[in-house]
Amino acid sequence: MIKSMTGFGRQQAAWSDGTVTVEVKSVNHRFLEMSVRLPKTMTGLEEVFKKSIQQHCARGRVELTVMVQGSRGNVRSLQLDAGLAKQYHDGLRSLQRSLKLKGSIDIGLMAGLRDILVLSEHPTDDRKLTKLVEKLGQHAILDMVTMRKNEGALLAEDVRFRRTQLSECKATISARAPMVAQEAFERMKLRVEKLLGDSIPDLARLNQELALYADRCDITEELVRLDAHMIQFDRTIQRMEPIGKTLDFLLQELGREVNTIGSKANDALITAEVVKMKAELERLREQMQNVE
Repeated sequence: MIKSMTGFGRQQAAWSDGTVTVEVKSVNHRFLEMSVRLPKTMTGLEEVFKKSIQQHCARGRVELTVMVQGSRGNVRSLQLDAGLAKQYHDGLRSLQRSLKLKGSIDIGLMAGLRDILVLSEHPTDDRKLTKLVEKLGQHAILDMVTMRKNEGALLAEDVRFRRTQLSECKATISARAPMVAQEAFERMKLRVEKLLGDSIPDLARLNQELALYADRCDITEELVRLDAHMIQFDRTIQRMEPIGKTLDFLLQELGREVNTIGSKANDALITAEVVKMKAELERLREQMQNVE
């Protein structure tokens, strides 16, 4: 079964006067790589989400992000630094006396001085919020997996079409292959006869050498291996486990056989079909880059 490595999932819910959003996205990668971004108070969910991703994905780079918006996500606190305020006050009094300045040092002046009053925000440790995030995260992961499966189904259609094209080219080559060796033998024999005329010293030896030459054009073994790889390719597509690496390997083997056929046959019709097969194999390789 073909599954894509590209997917996206998003879940959102209301929380107090704000919202909680969980997004999961995945892209192609050689192995499984995970990144989980959580608020500091929810770091315990990192392993939970990673295990869930591992259960559904074998390859790809998967990123999960949690965003909490609204005042319930943080607690605000006001801190007073009384010691610093006293130092400011004493310093201002000393400055006023030494410079003989007028005016009063009141609360309005003191409140405006740096770092006397500090407003800070701290994330809340809310168990209900954590449970909500876990629930949203699990649903977002499933949404991402569903998209990977749906895109994989579209990839499978294209792969099957390319596979059919390969079969048609291979059938054309197989029909032409038996004639290639015989025609090569006859062409070379005609050339030798034109060059030597009636002075051929050993006709039997000549025919033997020509037969060996013609045998080099025989592509029967390559066609048998090509057919075996195609059968294995078809079987692999039907498997339920991740198959991207296996298909990529089989495409490499198919490419080797196609290249050998093109170099050995030395035939215009077969060469044309080999060019078509190479183009289809290249398109398949591009598709395999995103198959899990």
